[in-house]
Amino acid sequence: MNKLDVKPVVLCGGVGSRLWPLSSETYPKQFLSLIANESLFQQAARRLMALGAIDIDVARPLIVTGERYRFLVSEQLREVDIEASDLVLEPIGRNTAPALAMAALAANVDGQDPVLVVTPADQAIGDLTSFTLAIKQAIYEAALGSIVVIGVKPDQPQTGYGYIQVDSLDNEVTK
Repeated sequence: MNKLDVKPVVLCGGVGSRLWPLSSETYPKQFLSLIANESLFQQAARRLMALGAIDIDVARPLIVTGERYRFLVSEQLREVDIEASDLVLEPIGRNTAPALAMAALAANVDGQDPVLVVTPADQAIGDLTSFTLAIKQAIYEAALGSIVVIGVKPDQPQTGYGYIQVDSLDNEVTK
């Protein structure tokens, strides 16, 4: 049986300005322990590392972060005994699309073409079982050539989060 190669990617460059005064530019929200003993970033890294299965091989995570957070990232990963494969350091934050492009290029540097599982570093996930099942289903779909986006159904427009236009709702999974 061929295993699916999965490369976890944690986007960890935000400055956490919406959570001020708890977070600051020097210590943004993803590095805070808000709902558990681990930071949001540490929880994100753990969730991704737990995706391994008999048919899914999970590599060490690739972390995209700002130059100023490189030591925070390294220290927090060390605390939870996770070793990153690479740190992609942004000299200046340019938001999600450029960070994702850099991660994809870095994951492909050796000619490999793993399934990328990308997550922000500042999510709080309540139902880990449902999350893990949804991500594994997304991995199988992505291995077949799909781009899979998981999110919540909006209840109002919000330009700060962008919009996704789909051609068909045939493949939409709702709960």
